[in-house]
Amino acid sequence: MSDPKLSKEEKQILKDFEAGEFKSILTPKRKKMLQAAAEETFKKDKRINIRISSRDLESLQRRALEEGIPYQTLVSSVLHKYVSGGLHDIMANKALNKALNTDAKKRRAG
Repeated sequence: MSDPKLSKEEKQILKDFEAGEFKSILTPKRKKMLQAAAEETFKKDKRINIRISSRDLESLQRRALEEGIPYQTLVSSVLHKYVSGGLHDIMANKALNKALNTDAKKRRAG
């Protein structure tokens, strides 16, 4: 892995960190609360059953194999990313952008 290119400020922060000049302000109470939130986030307490095409299932299984994870974990990860805003529908975005561009062109022409 190559060394990352750091700005002057980043190099100073790294130097100070490595010298032990940063002190945690995390209290035991706050740490306990954050740990509980993290555990709740990753708790898998519900099951779902879905019907998908054989082709999609095979693609999911192949992709999971490439990633080295079970396909159910991949499906769960994709769903989590989507509902938390980390995964976007590209086709919906393209349609929205096209509509906005068409509307803007009409306003400029009119």
